[in-house]
Amino acid sequence: MDMLYTIGVTLATLAVLVAVHEFGHFWVARRCGVKVLRFSIGFGPALVRWRDRQETEYSIAAIPLGGYVKMLDEREGEVPVAELDRAFNRKPVLQRIAVVSAGPLANFLLAILVYWGLFMAGESGYAPVIGEIEAGSVADVAGLEAGQEIVSVDGVKTPTWQALSFRLLDRIGDTGTIAFAVKYPDSQVVYSSQAHIDRWLAGEEQPDLFGGLGITMYTPQVPPVVGQVVEGGAAELSGLRPGDQVISADGVPMPLWMDWVEYVRARPQQAIDLEYRRGMELLRVVITPERVVDDNGEAFGRVGLGVELPDMPQELLRKFDRGPLDALGASLSRTGELTIFTLKSIKKMLMGLISPKNLSGPITIAKVASASAKSGLEAYVSFLALLSVSLGVLNLLPIPVLDGGHLLFYFTELLAGRPVPEKIQALGYQVGLFLVLGIMFLALYNDFSRL
Repeated sequence: MDMLYTIGVTLATLAVLVAVHEFGHFWVARRCGVKVLRFSIGFGPALVRWRDRQETEYSIAAIPLGGYVKMLDEREGEVPVAELDRAFNRKPVLQRIAVVSAGPLANFLLAILVYWGLFMAGESGYAPVIGEIEAGSVADVAGLEAGQEIVSVDGVKTPTWQALSFRLLDRIGDTGTIAFAVKYPDSQVVYSSQAHIDRWLAGEEQPDLFGGLGITMYTPQVPPVVGQVVEGGAAELSGLRPGDQVISADGVPMPLWMDWVEYVRARPQQAIDLEYRRGMELLRVVITPERVVDDNGEAFGRVGLGVELPDMPQELLRKFDRGPLDALGASLSRTGELTIFTLKSIKKMLMGLISPKNLSGPITIAKVASASAKSGLEAYVSFLALLSVSLGVLNLLPIPVLDGGHLLFYFTELLAGRPVPEKIQALGYQVGLFLVLGIMFLALYNDFSRL
């Protein structure tokens, strides 16, 4: 069932993004007087099809990995003389630019609308308060201290963990100065400091943003209370239930969840005499962790328990309520920030500052889409908006076969006063197809490597 759920969410996500993108092309093409022959969601044989009064065929096809809008065009077949004025290739270059640009712009518009709705509904997060500082780290050199709240990085406000993470993501691979502004609890005095970074976290496959600064963010101490029990795991077979609290293991007190985790990991296939509390009752059981081997060939123990996380202190909760105009401004700003961030990330990846292993394909997208959908509507539509921005940016890259490649040819035509020669366009499409397929194979390879 979980696999079916993941597939269903992924197909729905792709269908929305593709439909919005292709509708952008379709809507502007119609406004420019171009005859649209087919509007398809998916490729291959049509599962469902119908026509409208303007003879456009709409179809939902068998392979749901994209879509397309097919327009009347002399380059793709003979066009009746009576309909030559409705052919895409006969339209002025500015109209062709508008039609091609409309797909990516529709994706940006979707992201703006989603963020607008989210911001009007209210945004919240927890203040980024420092828990611990590693000696000699970037944060230590900058003079940051435990208990301080990071209020900005490089002059950009970071009121929540998410905002801080985004700012740090933007600095991956950079060399230069990183500036912090911090304050103590119950104080309005802000202290500024800075430190030098050199190719910060460059090439890291899974960059640890906070660890890279030498910071452990503050979280409440986590007592060893069971939140989830994995079906068929050693804990379930031993009778443990959600709500049980670990007291000791082999007589060793377990005051925190991580004490229990580390004790179990160090004892694969070794029986543990566990004492735990259920309600007012103290119980004992012998539990034997299963042996698991990680990617480095090291063995560790696992019993199949998840923790019940405590609530964050309410004084660290930050809420943002916006009116329609403020929410619209914030949504435009968020979409713009994500667009610039995506472009900078592509540049850094080409320069080797970001590992190409961070490139993700459909399997990773499916996993994240499914996980975000399970987390709630807000998390899912936020992920949808992020994907929509990424799709818009990637389609505008000046690579032939993508919208950006077509725009490159049309802007060249606009400046030169004549179309780019067909031979050059054909060669460009071959190179572009090679690049796109290469990127797709790399993304799929990364996906399977993560599996």
